[in-house]
Amino acid sequence: MTDVLGVLVIARNGDRTEYYQDPNTYESAYTESTALGAAESHQLGSFLRSTYMSSSSPSYIADMKTDLVDTHEVHVHAKAGGEGPVVFDSAIALLQGLFPPNLANKIVLANETTVVAPLGGYQYVPIETVEPGNDRSLEPWTDCPAFEQHIADVYSSSEFRETAKAADPFFGSVRDYVFGRPTTLENAIYDYMSTELSHNKTYAHRLPPTLVEQARGYADFHENAIFSDKDVGGIGNLAGRTILHTILNSLTRIAFNGDPLQFLLIETSYHPFISLFHMLEMTKENPEIAAIPNYASALAFELRRGPAPEDRDFIRIKFKNGTSGGFETYHAFGHRSDIAATEFIYRIENYAITSQKQWAAACSAGFEDEWLHIGTKNAISSTVFAVLAAVFLLGMFVLSKFIKSARARAQNTRIRLADDEVSQPHLSQSQYPNYGTLSNVGPGIVPF
Repeated sequence: MTDVLGVLVIARNGDRTEYYQDPNTYESAYTESTALGAAESHQLGSFLRSTYMSSSSPSYIADMKTDLVDTHEVHVHAKAGGEGPVVFDSAIALLQGLFPPNLANKIVLANETTVVAPLGGYQYVPIETVEPGNDRSLEPWTDCPAFEQHIADVYSSSEFRETAKAADPFFGSVRDYVFGRPTTLENAIYDYMSTELSHNKTYAHRLPPTLVEQARGYADFHENAIFSDKDVGGIGNLAGRTILHTILNSLTRIAFNGDPLQFLLIETSYHPFISLFHMLEMTKENPEIAAIPNYASALAFELRRGPAPEDRDFIRIKFKNGTSGGFETYHAFGHRSDIAATEFIYRIENYAITSQKQWAAACSAGFEDEWLHIGTKNAISSTVFAVLAAVFLLGMFVLSKFIKSARARAQNTRIRLADDEVSQPHLSQSQYPNYGTLSNVGPGIVPF
């Protein structure tokens, strides 16, 4: 029996067309997936299958159903904001490799007819999309004033200005190859250059050697500065802090014997990788990973049984940078081996952002809605609650006015019987009983 109880995998999307992000706000432009990107993600899915679902693998999850997917054991989340369509496509392609078509995916009808799923038994694995309007766990940096201030602070820092000055010769030489795009350190020209180099034969033949490598180096410096922070709980680590809640919650579920979850896939963009590498102090021993992960990269958190006589579970962290090579093991918080799950959770859980309210507080966004939670599918926009509350109060106000008006009209049209039937000479006018007001006719309505 292997030691792996379950695993959480964070995977980056595959190749796509050019993707522009505003350098000051990180608002996104349109992009779409490519056949190359689908192939990369499919390859990653096949790799994960051979790692965790093959009985010959040392990381085999023994108690997991591996031929036909059990949707109680396998959950999938996919980022929907920003380059969300590409991320979703990548998740589909990855799952095709993780759970390939199987002729056993069939059903026998009442008339004894056997029907196999299309495409040779294609397996349809549910994907939960994470919309930033409802759940900020996978895209917390947009519409976040504090993060925008962080970006401005990075750009005005002495280190960034010195690097930008040193990069002036490069940006001067590359100007003819980016066709009017701003050639400054603040603007990510690498994405354009690498996309054209992969998909445009004329461009690939024309681009001088080393320029794309230099562009990648400056892009790595830029993104690492934006999506990291000297303080673990700093705003620069926002992408890691929001996804952290899902990581900890999932590892807790895997560790609990009564919960069937054994494999969680989070398909997302590159941003949280950088933050998590810094938050877990992985970059101290491995500074080369303080950069943009390649397409179809994967970061795995394996929950493992402790060696006898240890009764605790341990976490092993593995990272695969792109489609080449396999997993490499990395250690958190200066450890030289796997870290106890209890210590891992203890050291990092206080930095996790678990609700929309906490995200708003970190971002100085001004929301005060405790109903919205990070990493849940039942989150509802705070705007909806505000609108419903306003409609309710307006309705109550109108109803109150209507009732008061009705009472006033009834007072002026009060019905009385003949004098000889109801007169009480010994009473003054103010002491006559009220026999006919609307309040007597409809006692169930109480005015405000």
